[in-house]
Amino acid sequence: MDMIRIATRSSSLALIQTQTVVEAISKRNRKTEFEIIEIKSQGDIDKKKPLWKLSEAGFFTSAIEAALRENQADIAVHSYKDLPIEAANGLVVGAVLDRRYCQDCLICKNKIKSLDELPKGGKVGTSSLRRKAQLLSFRPDLRCEPIRGNVHTRINQVEKGEFDATVLAYAGIERLELTDTVSFEFKPTEFLPSPAQGALAVQARANDHEVLKLLSAIDDAKSRVSSDTERLVLHKIKAGCHTPVGVYAKIEGEFLEIYAFVADENGKNVIRKKIKGQLKAAVKLADEMASELLKSGAAELLKNG
Repeated sequence: MDMIRIATRSSSLALIQTQTVVEAISKRNRKTEFEIIEIKSQGDIDKKKPLWKLSEAGFFTSAIEAALRENQADIAVHSYKDLPIEAANGLVVGAVLDRRYCQDCLICKNKIKSLDELPKGGKVGTSSLRRKAQLLSFRPDLRCEPIRGNVHTRINQVEKGEFDATVLAYAGIERLELTDTVSFEFKPTEFLPSPAQGALAVQARANDHEVLKLLSAIDDAKSRVSSDTERLVLHKIKAGCHTPVGVYAKIEGEFLEIYAFVADENGKNVIRKKIKGQLKAAVKLADEMASELLKSGAAELLKNG
């Protein structure tokens, strides 16, 4: 293709992530040119409402998907964790890539090495029920308060003393070259990430075979398998993107370990499970994990949480 139009959010992080996709495509298609189409999502416009109070899916992605459907763009770049679990009508994920970091990290004005070092009753900024539930399960005394805005805005709020700390995805911090602000990284087997966290997803129209062929060349198998396995668990237990659920699929050679947790939003009731099996049986393992969670009361916990 001579020209590829790319729809993306307009934040600094989104544009950096889009550039990663541009570079991946350019390595294999040196004559291709790109047009970046910046779109403001509802999530970019409404920066005050806590994420867990949002009823609509696709808060950060629907406007971008609309541009793709209406042929205003050829592909769309997303943080995969932001895409609704239900498949988008007429669109497919043609490539998943660059999942180098899936873990969360803590940012604190005074560098610390663990949650134990936060002050008693410390105020932690997070708009994620998943993070809130896990923080409170480890430190019930903490006060988890909503925080919105881009990565720089959240870090600035911590540095100004509005919060004692905040928890963010390490992948975004690394892409923005802000790793010097990180106090410590959580182990993803202990503080579980959002399904597909850290991965980039590139959408295209399902009938655009030329674009899909091009995207297949940049698809990273490990990034896709781990991300899709985690998202399948979420789908099977009928949980949304903003629920207190974490899933981490760890690939080790020919084996796959899946860690999952479901909790109420205050972290008082928590279900944790772990299973291991053959990587080639990833879908079956995701089904088994979902079944184990449901048998342990995950549906009731999410309903009443």
